[in-house]
Amino acid sequence: MSRQNTNDVSLAVRIVSFLLFIVGIPLLVGGAYLLTLGGTWYYVIAGLGMTAAAYYLWQGKVVGVHLYLAIFILTVVWALLESGFNFWPLVPRLLTSVFLCAAVLFITPLLKGNQRPHSTKLFMFGGFALMAFLATYIFGMFKPHDVILNSSQLASGNMHATYIDAGDNWFAYGRTGTGTRYAPFDEITPENVNNLEVAWTTRTGFIADQTNSEQDQTVPIYVDGTLYHCGPVGQITAMEGTTGNIKWQFDPKATSTDWKRCRSIGYFDPGPDDACGPRIVETTVDSRLISIKADDGKPCETFGKDGTVDIWAGMGDTDEEYYTSSSGPLVAGDVIVISGRVTDNVTVGEPSGVIRGYDAKTGALLWAWDLGNPSLKGLPPEGESYTPGTPNAWSLLAYDLELGMVYLPLGNATPDIYGGKRRPFDDEYSSSVVALDLKTGDEVWKFQTVHHDLWDYDVPAQPVLADIPDGNGGTVPALIQTTKRAQVFVLDRRTGKPVKNVEELIVPNSDGTIQGEYYAPTQPYSTEMAAIGTDRLTEEQMWGATPIDQMMCRILLHKYRYEGEFTTPSIHNSIVFPGPMGGMNFGSAAVDEERLVMVTSEMRVPLVQKLIPRDQVTPDLKYTGESGPYAPMSGTPYGMQRGMFVSPIGIPCLQPPWGTISAIDLVSGKHLWQHPAGTAKDLALGTFQPGLAFYVGIPPLGGAMVTKGGLAWFAATQDYYLRAFNTETGELIWRGRLPLGTQATPMSYVGDDGRQYIVISASGARYNMTEFGDYVIAYALPDQ
Repeated sequence: MSRQNTNDVSLAVRIVSFLLFIVGIPLLVGGAYLLTLGGTWYYVIAGLGMTAAAYYLWQGKVVGVHLYLAIFILTVVWALLESGFNFWPLVPRLLTSVFLCAAVLFITPLLKGNQRPHSTKLFMFGGFALMAFLATYIFGMFKPHDVILNSSQLASGNMHATYIDAGDNWFAYGRTGTGTRYAPFDEITPENVNNLEVAWTTRTGFIADQTNSEQDQTVPIYVDGTLYHCGPVGQITAMEGTTGNIKWQFDPKATSTDWKRCRSIGYFDPGPDDACGPRIVETTVDSRLISIKADDGKPCETFGKDGTVDIWAGMGDTDEEYYTSSSGPLVAGDVIVISGRVTDNVTVGEPSGVIRGYDAKTGALLWAWDLGNPSLKGLPPEGESYTPGTPNAWSLLAYDLELGMVYLPLGNATPDIYGGKRRPFDDEYSSSVVALDLKTGDEVWKFQTVHHDLWDYDVPAQPVLADIPDGNGGTVPALIQTTKRAQVFVLDRRTGKPVKNVEELIVPNSDGTIQGEYYAPTQPYSTEMAAIGTDRLTEEQMWGATPIDQMMCRILLHKYRYEGEFTTPSIHNSIVFPGPMGGMNFGSAAVDEERLVMVTSEMRVPLVQKLIPRDQVTPDLKYTGESGPYAPMSGTPYGMQRGMFVSPIGIPCLQPPWGTISAIDLVSGKHLWQHPAGTAKDLALGTFQPGLAFYVGIPPLGGAMVTKGGLAWFAATQDYYLRAFNTETGELIWRGRLPLGTQATPMSYVGDDGRQYIVISASGARYNMTEFGDYVIAYALPDQ
């Protein structure tokens, strides 16, 4: 047999051979390295086989086809053994291989001479079949996967009294101070929600400019026919609830270089014969507490000084830019309780996390709770200040008027990632839920969700107060606390004792690289409540767009320090999962108090971080904001670098979904249902929006709302949609296109016309950096 002239090999064959080579060599080399780290053998064999197939195809030999077909069959078997028939895990394992296999089959008829099979019809048929499979799979990327639906029967509960008292209104961030975001209105149901339409759209004129650290995360309130909306820098707009027509606006002209948010405002009615009448209460990003007349938007002259109280008073000599009150005031009866957000990881000695109570009518300071100086009940003496750098409550507070308590979700004493210089009271209260007496500010109880927190696991969300069955025919007044760890703690809100079992479990210890630090040997786990999306990272969970970057993610998982949850900080790159964004974040949870279902959003975003000894901090390491890659942590022996756990080309290393909307049964504690949190349709890559609606479940920011009609509502999915789910089953029933994305929580009320409205503020989400806006949209059934 004469040797074939390789110069006669078709260009198409050569191109396919080259493709196999440029995929096979990295798999062979990287796979060999992964094998030395203890990883899978697959990549070495696949890389070797693909490289050999490329070699023979370059010469026009049919053995190259046979070799690749063998590797393809091996790939399919390996992929199914590792991932089963799960959709997203198979993307990097199969799609590139399917495309290459189709290409190999298509060029088989182009082989020369005796290298060409006698009949090539079967090869061509196989190529077309694989391309059809590829097209079908790509089409499937636009459909939701990882969906869990519930078919079990649910228990029934008792509506909390504050919801009955609220009537048709929505008084606060969570509708009332209990924070359950449950609207007892049933005009809109799973049977008629498809008839929902936009009732009105209002533009406030106050645009959330994300390039200037402004974000719209507000939940409007509704009282007696008027909707009150708060813009990103505290601009209040009053609108007619049935038309959206603007009645008045108030702009506090607040300025700050830090994050600018106005998550909530409050409402206070002082009763008859008051000069100002009902008021809207807000805190600003530049440390002011303002009371505004609800009827005309003018400051209430009898409150503080011309309507304003300076809440920077008592903070002492520290940087005002490190303190903002972004989550708003809590109006609990006739007391306004305020907390504040302190910028993370910049320096020690930042402003105090002091909590204060003010007379809602006059603005007079009633009490202060300074956990570093609990005997101080008012303003500090001249020349002194509240204790600097104490744990702060940056998220939303809750209250129970019957018990006379206010509930605080506390963060850390900053910096978060190094605790060697924390004081005993910092460690005692960091990442805790604390109950205070509403009238005196005295501490009643506390419960810690993380001991000696070195992971930025602040308690990020408003506590939710709901009455749940005690198992003996009665109910327990419970407090439900979601966390960044996705642990859900259920406590008796009278005493702080767990209602659902909590166990102290052993966690990883230090690698010995951090000087002057100490570590908690155990951490609390809520073992009777589902923790969603917190499975320990494994090599099989690694992801990517191609086999190459999936392999690189496997290599990184082995190279980085990772010992599961609570992997301790180190001077070496370490994986933090759940990441400090969550798990669950400020959106908290919504509780259907009649069905006893809790609906929450959660994200799955591992981070990679390392501490840098102070003498190794180089001039190029600059602080660029709280979400930036470097945090100075001045006053400690270390700075910090932190970023997403992604492949070298920026693809997330953890397989989708990266965020979900999920429900938990409050009686059994079981995970009831789950839906991926939206698509990548409106995701921006820099200033470019590809518009590919891959249903991967983008990390959500914002909360859910549930209504008596049996629907759970959510909009903070980063794509421009408001969605409605069946509260009991989790089925996605309806979605409405928004003009922009949002990080806000929906709310609902019954208007003066008797119609139920669903309202969402939509001014742009964190990953929609190409567009900003100022929209408030109301949905309702057609007017009958």
